[in-house]
Amino acid sequence: MKKSFYAYMSRLKHIKRWGLMRNNMEEDVAEHTFTVSLLAHALCVIKNTYFGSTVSEKDVLCAALYHEASEVITGDLPTPIKYFDEDITQSYKKIERHAEERLVSMLPDEMQPSIAPYVLQEVDDDVRVIVKAADKLSAYIKCMEELKSGNTEFEKACARTKEAVEDMKLAEVTYFIEHFLPGYALTLDELN
Repeated sequence: MKKSFYAYMSRLKHIKRWGLMRNNMEEDVAEHTFTVSLLAHALCVIKNTYFGSTVSEKDVLCAALYHEASEVITGDLPTPIKYFDEDITQSYKKIERHAEERLVSMLPDEMQPSIAPYVLQEVDDDVRVIVKAADKLSAYIKCMEELKSGNTEFEKACARTKEAVEDMKLAEVTYFIEHFLPGYALTLDELN
């Protein structure tokens, strides 16, 4: 149905993440999207400010904002299932693409050119890499927060996501980890 795009997108708050894990703090896709957008913007600013790049902040923010849009239709498939084998991964990518195209079709024709590239994830590689890094960094922070709250179920996930973040070998991620990540271990009183 035309013009139902935003009503669909607002339902991201009903899609729970980390469905196979016991969570001390539940996270939904809308929360995750905010965190990834915040981190992606930070990584873009760091990359442009300290490492001489000129990646579009607008493109990074919009790509991050819509990076999980398809999940409003597909739900959140847990990572161990999504990447169990190549056949499952490729099949799920087709399902995601179909969901993305369906979402775009819910926009008025005149608005589609401005929004479709982000929903369909048709962005420059520099933008894609930053959003992917922010997505992994968000997962790592979630794992750290769960461990901080005493949830040892996240120990292996934390080690795996930390390794995945480090393996990206991105200067802007290293900078963020060195300068901003320590703050996530502090209590509110310590932050003040």
